Amino acid sequence: MKWLWRALLALLLIAALAAGAAWQWLRSPLSLAAPSVELSVEPGTNPADVARQWVGAGVQTDARLLYQWFKWSGQAKQIRAGSYEVHAGVTPRELLDKMVRGDQVLEQLRLIEGWNWRQVRAALAAAPALKVKTAAMSDAEIMAALGAPGVAPEGRFFPDTYAYSRGVSDLTVLKRAHEAMIKRLAAAWAKRAADLPLKSPDEALILASIVEKETGTPADRSRVAAVFVNRLRVGMPLQTDPTVIYGLGESFDGNLRKRDLLADTPFNSYTRGGLPPTPIAMPGAASLQAALNPAPVKSLYFVSRGDGSSEFSDDLTAHNRAVNKYQRGGK
Repeated sequence: MKWLWRALLALLLIAALAAGAAWQWLRSPLSLAAPSVELSVEPGTNPADVARQWVGAGVQTDARLLYQWFKWSGQAKQIRAGSYEVHAGVTPRELLDKMVRGDQVLEQLRLIEGWNWRQVRAALAAAPALKVKTAAMSDAEIMAALGAPGVAPEGRFFPDTYAYSRGVSDLTVLKRAHEAMIKRLAAAWAKRAADLPLKSPDEALILASIVEKETGTPADRSRVAAVFVNRLRVGMPLQTDPTVIYGLGESFDGNLRKRDLLADTPFNSYTRGGLPPTPIAMPGAASLQAALNPAPVKSLYFVSRGDGSSEFSDDLTAHNRAVNKYQRGGK
């Protein structure tokens, strides 16, 4: 019987040593092939493949050992898809914790109020670590992929900063911006002022885009909106330069000429009445709010004072005086 006890003690000692070694390994920094190692875990990747991919990316350990840790911890099925980055000093325990928490490396895409669709597409193309799908797609194909077939993309994305995981599709980020605009527009429309000359949320979006481009200082925003609402009410042409510039497209050289104001396009608000056919830019929340809740004033005109603010007038005579004072240097 002594040999049996000795064998049992030996097995217990080996098990204790193994447990101690495993405990020490879990708390010890992993060797990395570089100061930092990155990995994108795709949805549906099994834990064994995750372990192998970390080793392939530069975590210098036995993939089987790493997988056994994932499995033994009871958290293997809690590993989240995403983009991860580990640095020198990371332990096996910390590596798993990071994936279970979903502590991802995030990039950011910033869409600016007043940008047009060309600028949005350029920002997507320049965004770091985005999986590019839209570059080879037409505008119509992009909107169909976003669930809005037949809708022009201009102004349909809410300007904000969007965080995303490395390797995510640009369509995924664009869809978030599109859904955000739908929600913001619906919320603003639901709280609109009574008796506005706007038939639909789409018309509100178009007007808000004009307000966005015409507002020089935030304090003037609701009065700028009021001018255009008042013009729509009385059937007066909007006569706003940003719509003309938008209609000129990439041919606009930064200098708006008289001939441009006379050249008829669907966006020339001097030659055509009512709202243009689509938004001309992305309006922010403040412009949406102003377009649907304009200031209670009778102004039909405004002119820049040269400092970003505007002078507002109720009639053409007062407007001409303001133009003479602020644009022509008169008194």
